[in-house]
Amino acid sequence: MISYALRRLGAGIVLALLVTLITFFLLSGSLESVARERLGATGTPESLKALMTELGFDRPAIVQYLDWLGSVLTGDFGTSLFTSQPVAPAVAARLGVTLSLVVTALIITVIVSVALGVWAATRGGLADKVSQGLSLIGYVVPGLLIAIVLVAVLAVNLKLLPATGFTPFAQNPGKWATSITIPVIVLVIGGVASMAAQIRGSMIGELRKDYVRTLRTRGVPTRSIVLRHALRNAASPALTVLSLEFIQMLGGALIIENVFALPGFGAYAFNASLQGDIPIIMGITLFSVMLVVMVNLITDVVNGWLNPKARIY
Repeated sequence: MISYALRRLGAGIVLALLVTLITFFLLSGSLESVARERLGATGTPESLKALMTELGFDRPAIVQYLDWLGSVLTGDFGTSLFTSQPVAPAVAARLGVTLSLVVTALIITVIVSVALGVWAATRGGLADKVSQGLSLIGYVVPGLLIAIVLVAVLAVNLKLLPATGFTPFAQNPGKWATSITIPVIVLVIGGVASMAAQIRGSMIGELRKDYVRTLRTRGVPTRSIVLRHALRNAASPALTVLSLEFIQMLGGALIIENVFALPGFGAYAFNASLQGDIPIIMGITLFSVMLVVMVNLITDVVNGWLNPKARIY
């Protein structure tokens, strides 16, 4: 298992290097525009050339990338071109906001999806139709539309929840919960739509297998068969969907955080992209890729534990 995890981690590191390298080369074409943006309207060709030299933008892109990578390996992610704020602590602080949103949504998604998927697979009939109907609604209705409706109903009309803003958990857990409730609901609806359908399909397949019939003939209680045997075997494909759902929620945070004025990872990335703040964009890219790598690594390890045959890949 350890060698399997190390292989997956090595592949993740290679992926991180490739993504950051491609991102940097894509950004390198806009270096002069970024320097002009920093100088402002009063910049002259001479001052532009001097700034390009000062920032190292006049060097080959591969040299700049290797310098950035070397600094990252020492823990230095650079500083913002426009605020001179160190990138690592700035990104880490905002990452906490995003993770509190995404992890909460993911936990609720798992609970609801498992309950809905198992209910549909074991009951069938009306329960199955209701489950598929709810999944279809989650697929068809855009998340932005759901967000607008929830804000109009819960925040504007009923005044039960705030429409925008964020309160840190350490400052006030109650206000933190209310500040992320609507964004979490939006993410959960989309997550349940795909994950509940996956669990339902996997559970139906497991419940039709021979070992389930054998357990029934031996008098094993239905609850034990469903929860201890079928659900565990159905968990492997569901875990893959869960890892993909995490990545999708992380991407969805870009829109959600701007809609609800949350000071998170996505909003910070959006503003940095508008300015062309390359050190921040690179820091956000690296943090994002490493998050995805860690989630995929955990998923692969758990899958390898549940299904030893998966370890050969």
